[in-house]
Amino acid sequence: MRILLAGASGFLGTKLAARLTASGHDLTQLVRRAPRRPGEMTWQPDRGELDPALVANADVVIDLAGAGIGDRRWDAAYKQKLRDSRLDSTGTIARTIAALPDDDRPRTLLQASAVGWYGDTGDRAVTENEPPADTFLADLCRDWEAAARPAADAGTRVVLLRTGLPLDREGGFLQRLVPLFKLGAGAKLGSGRQWTPWIALEDWLAAVEFLIDRDDVAGPVNLVAPNPATNAEFTRALAAVLHRPALFAVPGFALDLVLGEFGGEARRSQRVLPEVLEQAGFRWQYPELDAALAAIA
Repeated sequence: MRILLAGASGFLGTKLAARLTASGHDLTQLVRRAPRRPGEMTWQPDRGELDPALVANADVVIDLAGAGIGDRRWDAAYKQKLRDSRLDSTGTIARTIAALPDDDRPRTLLQASAVGWYGDTGDRAVTENEPPADTFLADLCRDWEAAARPAADAGTRVVLLRTGLPLDREGGFLQRLVPLFKLGAGAKLGSGRQWTPWIALEDWLAAVEFLIDRDDVAGPVNLVAPNPATNAEFTRALAAVLHRPALFAVPGFALDLVLGEFGGEARRSQRVLPEVLEQAGFRWQYPELDAALAAIA
């Protein structure tokens, strides 16, 4: 299958590119610099520039582009970067798809989004039917998903990948946690009662491949494991796998001091369930947190 991938240089994009190539797909990667290797093509989403021929040549387009949510402390400038890096990329792709003749249009767009859509759900379990919350991340996810609407309106199947916290030692938040826990500095965040919507990286990759082929699935899809854990449970499980104590708690004011507004987001409780994936028949390799962490950490 011919696949066009945006955001291939990020943590998830790098892993997905390797997976798709190993599966035998014909992969083209969009980059914002001059191409350095075969299969790379340049685009400039901040200027709305994307060669329509690249899109017309693809069966599937996957958009993972966007600055990292937790890469640095949030201030006004970085919050704007989070928005611009997503809306510019998604809008450029969706508008390019919509402008193509029907026969040239890709059949599928897999569009990144996030469980930030749901805000703080407390102990209440939520599925893909939940409306967006009223937070910065929820507003960002709403506008991000809306930017893909021109492609859907033109007849392309659009799947919105509402991703939780992917678990892998080589990237994401677990890469930062493991060294701390090995030093005995593992700690729950705040009360630890908040729910954490996690997914093993292997299951995230498998779910994306699954959704490429499932023409009957469109709209939002929660890419999370079927068994969310509280932050306290996650902390205990990771400490046990690494054979280290985790006796402390990071108070909320300390998170706010270090992370700014993102500190509040990190303490939100999100009991998010993957109803669409379950109904579509997807099978997780790691549905339970203990097994996932034992395989990864």
